[in-house]
Order: sequence, then structure tokens, then C-alpha cells
Amino acid sequence: MYKQVIVVRKDLKLSQGKLAVQVAHASLDAYKKAQARERLEWEHEGAKKVVVKVADDKELLNAFNLAKELGLPASLIKDAGRTELKPGTMTAVAIGPAPEADVDKVTGRLKLL
Repeated sequence: MYKQVIVVRKDLKLSQGKLAVQVAHASLDAYKKAQARERLEWEHEGAKKVVVKVADDKELLNAFNLAKELGLPASLIKDAGRTELKPGTMTAVAIGPAPEADVDKVTGRLKLL
């Protein structure tokens, strides 16, 4: 089984629309970084996505770095700063699509959004 997990920061207090856009950016960017085989398998299984939360930018960066160390497709999103945030603010990380057990090594302890 394959899945993708998107990790978002709770300390930013984003509007619902802004949060949705950051999740979408992260999901699509990580998808592009995954190998074709992983993308196809994930799509075939229904493209499972889960959104979880972390407290701050430090925890967000830790998730990203661990995913990269494990060789997982991962994307760190930094906001352009045109609306609610300062330019370069880290908002979200997407990990996968990849095997669930591998993604869970990074995100399994995190709470659902």
C-alpha cells in the first residue's frame, strides 16, 4: 500500500483557503518527485492522502529532513508572501507517494489535522 502524507504547521493560524492551497502545492510537488512506478501504484490504489500537523517550523523541517534521509520523495513548501505570510515562510511538507511503512517512519507519530 502506498500513501502520501502532508504535514502542516499549526502555529501559522492560516485561513482555510490558504491552508488548502499550501497542502495542494506540497502534494503536487512531492508527486512530481516520486518515481513513475510509485506514482502509478499510488494512483491505482486510490491516491491515499493524509494531512497531519506539527507545532512549528522546526518540527516541519525535521520531518522533511528525515524523509530525505530515508530516500523518500518529499517537498518543502515556502510561501511566496503575496497574501497572508512573509516570503519564504515554510508552511507544509509532503512525503510520498511511497510505501506506507516507509512514510510512517517519518509521520506515524503525528496527529491528524
